Amino acid sequence: MANLPAAALAFDAVAPHFDARFGGWQSVAAQRRAVRRLLLTALPAKARVLELGGGTGEDAVWMAQQGFEVLLTDASPAMIREAGAKLAPYGAEAGVAAAEDLPRFAANHIRRGARPFDAALSNFAPLNCVEDLTPVARGLAALIRPGGHAMLVLFGSHPPGEMITETLRGRPHQALRRLASGPRPARIGGANFNVIYHRGRAVKNAMAPWFRLRRRIGIGVFVPPSAAEPWISRHPRFLGMLEALDRLMQRPLAGLGDHILYQFERTHIPPP
Repeated sequence: MANLPAAALAFDAVAPHFDARFGGWQSVAAQRRAVRRLLLTALPAKARVLELGGGTGEDAVWMAQQGFEVLLTDASPAMIREAGAKLAPYGAEAGVAAAEDLPRFAANHIRRGARPFDAALSNFAPLNCVEDLTPVARGLAALIRPGGHAMLVLFGSHPPGEMITETLRGRPHQALRRLASGPRPARIGGANFNVIYHRGRAVKNAMAPWFRLRRRIGIGVFVPPSAAEPWISRHPRFLGMLEALDRLMQRPLAGLGDHILYQFERTHIPPP
């Protein structure tokens, strides 16, 4: 436990109660639906998918239900226990692996003679807990077949939804936090860790030359962030209108999303 990254220790502490606390939030559900719609359009049927920072397995269970072959990873052992119990009925697997240690995970995967993946998914910003994304890219380059996809959902750095919400909640010091560069303090379950609000250019550069950016999609351009909970969950019709606006404007206003989905395609350049 002492060797776990600080973010993993923080989420380890809240894992048994994570779904009960966040699972009913409709803003989260709306953003999750947007990512899932994009997955269904981007991935081939029965794709073999590696999930990074999969948490308690909500997306992994859904992917297994869609017929995808899923391997969930997370840096938190407690999260893996929660996810493993959910995934067992579907024959899907979950294992402890930190995103920053992905090259070592990839080496072990290849050594075992396991098949490459068609795609990787990282949803709801676990990669914002990783300061240097280059090792993540190197690991994914060794794990994903040429022509496969890396679907990475990170925090947006200029989300007006969060700026407005935090200001209305009387927390103006939080409204502009994503504009800052470098590690920023965060806290969950009484534990501290750092978050990095990666800029789009930095994400693209970290993934090169093994991945080519195909498109960038705003997740939660109009749908508010979780900071708007529980108020927004009590107004489902209003949230539905915002979700419809997101579907129309998720590409032209991608840079304003609470999250941004970066869809990368694996090039034919050999892995490092």
